Amino acid sequence: MPAYAWKGKNRMGEIQEGVLVSDSRDAAANTLKRNGIEVMNIRVMAAEGTKSWGKVKAKELAIFTRQFSVMIDAGLPLVQCLEILGAQQQDKGFQRIIEAVRDDVEKGSTLQAALSKHPKAFNDLYVNMVGAGESGGILDIILQRLSGYIEKAVKLTSKVKGAMTYPIAVISIAITVVVIIMIKVIPVFSAMYEGMGAKLPYPTLICMGISNALINYSWLIVLATILVVFGLRQYYKTPQGRLQIDAFLLKLPILGDVLRKVAVARFCRTLGTLISSGVPILEGMDITARTAGNMVIQNAILKSKDAVEQGRNISTPLAETKVFPPMVVQMVGVGEATGALDAMLAKVADFYEDEVDNAVANLTSLMEPAMIGVLGGIIGFIVVAMYMPIFNMANVMGKD
Repeated sequence: MPAYAWKGKNRMGEIQEGVLVSDSRDAAANTLKRNGIEVMNIRVMAAEGTKSWGKVKAKELAIFTRQFSVMIDAGLPLVQCLEILGAQQQDKGFQRIIEAVRDDVEKGSTLQAALSKHPKAFNDLYVNMVGAGESGGILDIILQRLSGYIEKAVKLTSKVKGAMTYPIAVISIAITVVVIIMIKVIPVFSAMYEGMGAKLPYPTLICMGISNALINYSWLIVLATILVVFGLRQYYKTPQGRLQIDAFLLKLPILGDVLRKVAVARFCRTLGTLISSGVPILEGMDITARTAGNMVIQNAILKSKDAVEQGRNISTPLAETKVFPPMVVQMVGVGEATGALDAMLAKVADFYEDEVDNAVANLTSLMEPAMIGVLGGIIGFIVVAMYMPIFNMANVMGKD
């Protein structure tokens, strides 16, 4: 029997991890649930002697999945499809993964079990959808849906990254310019003013103090910055840290709205794709929660899943979390009532992906003048502060 690595919360809310031998993933999850463990993640472990390579780029995975679906639809045997796809793969790591999957399938393993041995390349959503396609005899259709899902996810992520590239570049340039001024220009004025022996205005003293700090303690500032970044990264890896940081990001003006819309679009797209592929609703919600990308959204989905498990509908517990917009809740309710939840979720995902486009455009248009204003203000403050003693001297000499 295969071994499953699991991670979950006990009745006290403590995070626990372990390994469980079971007939199937569902059987392992049921065993853990009976033992009072709320499963957060569960995956089959690679057999002894096998190796799971690193992550695969989403774009390459989408191309692989699209080509795989075409070959299956054309009637090629599964092993031959994997052999062709492995031979033409440029990424050597991904090529080894495909070859390992082909070997497992050739030995009699199901495609789902073979893919689940490589969780860094094929996540739970991918593996479970492939399993649903295998059991339903519609693997080609499922792979086609998967490739479409991955392509849209890549497009959504690239939009957000593209929106952040410009402000990050401008902020980096601004910091570089200010540091150069502080290190190279301000010391010249400082030397001149020290020779005068006059009392300097507070803005001038502030600039000179910052300049001295950058020159004499630059190594300490860099070290402190590295430690802060490292500390935040480590804190984010803890459940409490991730929850607090994700909640803070969602509350940010403008950017928080973009992140919320991205999370809602991902939730609707993922759950809709899973349901339309034949994955049970509870398992679909569990997978959707783990791929939400935000701890606040993840907890809201898991709470809704628990309510559904108790016999309630989806829309009511979603509304109670107060995380999802009213329109999403209402559309989900309509989808449940009409028996077309997957189609309704797809429509909501399309709507919110368009909303992300508009939000990203607004974010870019608002940040550009704001950053120019801030940069101009900083440079203006430095210039005025360093020339104030000269202006004061001119006024004194004028009075004389």
